[in-house]
Amino acid sequence: MDYLARTTAPFGDDLWEQIDSTVVEAAKKCIVGRRFLPLYGPLGAGIQGVNVDAQTKEEEFEDDFVRTTGRKFIELPQLYADFMILWRDLEASQRMGTPIDLSAVARAAQALAKAEDKMIFFGNKALGLEGLLNAQGVTTMKREDWGTGENAFSNIAAAAALLDEKGIIGRYSLAMGPDLYYQLQRIQPGTGMMEIDRIRELLGGRVFKSNTLAGKALLVCSEAQYMDLAVGQDMAASYLELVDLNHHFRILETVALRVKNGEAIVVFE
Repeated sequence: MDYLARTTAPFGDDLWEQIDSTVVEAAKKCIVGRRFLPLYGPLGAGIQGVNVDAQTKEEEFEDDFVRTTGRKFIELPQLYADFMILWRDLEASQRMGTPIDLSAVARAAQALAKAEDKMIFFGNKALGLEGLLNAQGVTTMKREDWGTGENAFSNIAAAAALLDEKGIIGRYSLAMGPDLYYQLQRIQPGTGMMEIDRIRELLGGRVFKSNTLAGKALLVCSEAQYMDLAVGQDMAASYLELVDLNHHFRILETVALRVKNGEAIVVFE
């Protein structure tokens, strides 16, 4: 089944290739969560939910029945953003070879990428989805003034040491808002290094800036045994309809964050 309805569009593969390329390039420039989270999938567009297994998962046998404990099921919600291409622009391109302005495609792709990051970091209460900032078991740590002295480096090193002490071993990744990120763009006296570079060296380069995290920061152990991003349908453009002669499209995806061990997350507050 062509659920993306591409075969109903009145144009060929060349334009679809341009749209696909624009979607990928625009999303990559602002998407953050999946740059450090392991991916589980793609599982397929028809998959509507996935299981999340805690460390306590086991099978219990009773009265000729077997049930799994320490497991819950969550929905794979659909995220989307729409855009439109004017019929006159498409006609000019087909008849005169004029390049089509795909700015609307890029804007929609970036809007969808931001929606994905918002869900990853904050979850969705209406859907019962946890985010990295509010998952059960998350550790909170007081954040000192990151614009002063070695406070940022000391806070982050302490958080990494805490994870290490808990036996949560793997790649540590730091995500923060732009305001905190730019506070770290300064030379640390006595070191000859930018504060951000010291932190990058500590974390193996895994430092990320997200516009959805204004005033917030968190350190996670981004390994699949602790968390991942379940993907059903990865980001793709579909053809919706022809309205007033103009062509309407939808970029969609089905994704959900799976936090398997909230203790692998330290939130700076």
